[in-house]
Amino acid sequence: MKRVLIISYYWPPTGGSGVQRWVKFAKYLPSLGWQPVIYTPENPEQLAVDSSLEAEVPAEAEIIKTRILEPYALYKRILRRSGHSREAVEVNPVNAQEKSVLQKAAMWIRGNLFRPDPRCLWIRPSVRFLKKYLKEHPVDLIVSTGPPQTMHIIGMKLSQETGLPWIADFRDPWTKIFYFKHLSMTAFTERWHKKMERKVLDSATAVVAVSPLVQQEFQAMTQTPVELITNGFDECDFAEEKVSEAAGGPSAPFVITHTGLFAADGNPTVLWEVLGEKSRSEEAFRKLLRINLAGKTDGEIIESIMSAGLKENLYDMGYQPHAVAIELQRKASFLILPLRKEPEYKAVLPGKLFEYMASWRPVLGIGQPDGAMSMILNRTKTGIVLDWEDRDSISRAIDILWERHIKGELTVEDADISQFTRQHLAIEMAGLFNRIISDKKSRRHA
Repeated sequence: MKRVLIISYYWPPTGGSGVQRWVKFAKYLPSLGWQPVIYTPENPEQLAVDSSLEAEVPAEAEIIKTRILEPYALYKRILRRSGHSREAVEVNPVNAQEKSVLQKAAMWIRGNLFRPDPRCLWIRPSVRFLKKYLKEHPVDLIVSTGPPQTMHIIGMKLSQETGLPWIADFRDPWTKIFYFKHLSMTAFTERWHKKMERKVLDSATAVVAVSPLVQQEFQAMTQTPVELITNGFDECDFAEEKVSEAAGGPSAPFVITHTGLFAADGNPTVLWEVLGEKSRSEEAFRKLLRINLAGKTDGEIIESIMSAGLKENLYDMGYQPHAVAIELQRKASFLILPLRKEPEYKAVLPGKLFEYMASWRPVLGIGQPDGAMSMILNRTKTGIVLDWEDRDSISRAIDILWERHIKGELTVEDADISQFTRQHLAIEMAGLFNRIISDKKSRRHA
């Protein structure tokens, strides 16, 4: 079996969306002839813990951990002791919202003194450790997955020192990620990031993007081939039968569900207002409406829902294990997926989009109607994306969903989403691995 070193900051028992991409790849790679060797911090910052994900890690996986020194823990302690909310510390650390003097100072330090991110102190010790480790435990290929972009710099330096081929897997963009402009960088630091981004792209054997628009942006910046391998869903996480009661009925609860991180800069205020108005005008709607929030949710969103008169309809569940979140998705009447109100989010395909589609519940996206997420939902006929401020269209959509719910007909078409299964995507990734190894052998014998 060939061996691939995967450099990832996020790994179980850490929970959240950043973990699942490579946990799922690792799960299927052994059956495709590749043993995953995971390099990850022993003591990472954990916004969420989900021990259930450890069951996904295959027995063949080799896990290597070293300690990491980073300033986040100290930063969080200082913010908490100075009276900052949990949301300011965990849910919305970097966005366009108004910041306190302490937050602004911390953002300047984070943006200018820790490059490319606060995990940068792990670069030198990791390269030194892995270089020695690989002499005794050789691998055929290196993969780095980011953000944090520190992982890519480790991968690049290790590749340069060992001569091993290296894939840079970008779960999000680098300088075009939505929060980049909020980091209070000096012009010098911004130039450093753009130069390092191009260096990483140019140095990699191959680059992988998870969205077609991000793929296009990267390909315009480098001669390195940029492959598209999206996120997806694991068929093993979903029972074959659809949840029939989710189709509704005249006495069935009308359940609107959101799972995962829900940040204030993605607050769909118009949606809450439309739901509040309909609740006040239709008694049956008010009695059956239920809003499930399963994940870390910003307090501003909770306040918006309550301000719309929906306090009795709200169920704020906090972070839930992955399996529980999927069960909540499958039992929902429909799922909401608001993007962040940032122009860069047009190119983003949220990881949970694919699990939403696999839940076979209608998806109401709030964001750019011409963005990447809208393209996927339109093509698969699993949902729609409406603009944040398009009150008429949002109101019409709620009316239609409610009418279908009352009739017990709230379903989606049996669209072909097989291209987004984790197993299919793992086959694509293993195919890329094999092509790179084959090309390397061909050049060696040329």
